[in-house]
Amino acid sequence: MNISQAAKFTGLTSKTIRFYEEKGIIPKARRADNGYRFYTEDQLETLGFIKRARGLGFSLDECKKLLDLQHNPDRASAEVKEKVQENLARVQSQIEHLEDIKSSLMKMSKSCPGNKGHECPILDELCHGGHTEVLQ
Repeated sequence: MNISQAAKFTGLTSKTIRFYEEKGIIPKARRADNGYRFYTEDQLETLGFIKRARGLGFSLDECKKLLDLQHNPDRASAEVKEKVQENLARVQSQIEHLEDIKSSLMKMSKSCPGNKGHECPILDELCHGGHTEVLQ
């Protein structure tokens, strides 16, 4: 399967597939006589694996480690579970951070009359961090 077919099959872009090759995330594709990259079924499975892992928030380095574990017959599932739990903790932290942002934005939105006047509590908050006195 050539790169455009592989891209269509996996839902990745050709550029992304080439990037994964350059970074050593997937093995370099074999070249056909015409110079086009040719992807095997194993490479397509690996690309699907990476796409799903990336969709779950794993970094490329983490994907590489997960792939290494996938190909290691001596792996322990505890190693894989540890990677997932680390990612889960990171995602939970991001959710908490986003909830804080959401709360702040809601407060800012409620504080602003949204009229034609030039007074804007939102800009005041952004300029002074809730402190209207001059910082010394």
